[in-house]
Amino acid sequence: MTLSVLVTGGAGYIGSHMVKMLAESGIETTVFDNLSQGHRDAVIAGDFIQGDLLNKDTIGSVFRKHFDAVIHFAALCYVGESVYRPLDYYRNNVIGTINLLDAMRNAGVDTMVFSSSCATYGIPSAVPISENHAQRPINPYGETKLLVENILKDCAYAYNLKSISLRYFNAAGCDPKGVLGERHNPETHLLPLVLHEALRMLSGGRPEETRLYVYGDDFDTPDGTCIRDYIHVHDLCSAHLLAIDRLFKGSVAGAEAFNLGNGTGFSVKEVIGAAKRVSGADIRYNVTERRGGDPPCLVASAEKARQVLGWKPEITDLEQIIETAWNWFKKSNTSWGSSVVIDH
Repeated sequence: MTLSVLVTGGAGYIGSHMVKMLAESGIETTVFDNLSQGHRDAVIAGDFIQGDLLNKDTIGSVFRKHFDAVIHFAALCYVGESVYRPLDYYRNNVIGTINLLDAMRNAGVDTMVFSSSCATYGIPSAVPISENHAQRPINPYGETKLLVENILKDCAYAYNLKSISLRYFNAAGCDPKGVLGERHNPETHLLPLVLHEALRMLSGGRPEETRLYVYGDDFDTPDGTCIRDYIHVHDLCSAHLLAIDRLFKGSVAGAEAFNLGNGTGFSVKEVIGAAKRVSGADIRYNVTERRGGDPPCLVASAEKARQVLGWKPEITDLEQIIETAWNWFKKSNTSWGSSVVIDH
């Protein structure tokens, strides 16, 4: 039997990579995306429906088609922006998910994989972070992800909804075959910003005109800059496939959650140094004040995913992760977004 999966937010960075992997695995896909952050040309397989989860009629009509499961990526996802636009984040991420769950219930679809985040943990009291760590978000984005996780737990009890929430650490890299990449506007992620700067320098840019900023070099880390756990997008997607498999084997009775990370952290300076080696560019940066609420170190313990899902990341070397992104950025020659803010 061929599975049919609805992928919300499937035109975005991680979602589009997921659709490609699902199609390569013989799973039928339908993408639902409002294209506020995604790109229509990134959906290279399956059907596409443009629509917004805040429109209950639109999402309800999508379920005229049969789906075996939903993979839910659709969300506003900029941590810093969520502080200044909290109502937009609660409306889109929480109310939008409730509308999706209503539509699933009406259609008799009881299986979901949810794109969650390490932002639900807040500032960790211990590293590496396991799933048993207290969840104390420090920004609206993290709060919305935690709220949805709690809603899924309640729906498991009330409606027998089976779900797996995958708490990402820092997604990075691009499709190893170079078909898909990472495009945000504004760009906030460290690795794309570093590679944009590499492209600028290799195109004859002046070092003193760098637009790359490092927010704080006085953290309690070996080189003073923040340490983060970078997980390749391909490995993130493979975990979703394993989650789907676990759900359809009947191994999930309610709501489960797993961390997805490599278990190894790299500092901002280490990322920049690795990008210099991969690109051959003389990448410069400016140091500015640290941002409030930035934890010095966020590193995952993904032992539960390894043991329960059988998940094993394949692309774990930092330079290899960067090389997959660099190959795509060189080919696409993407330009800087309208504004530049590093969101570690």
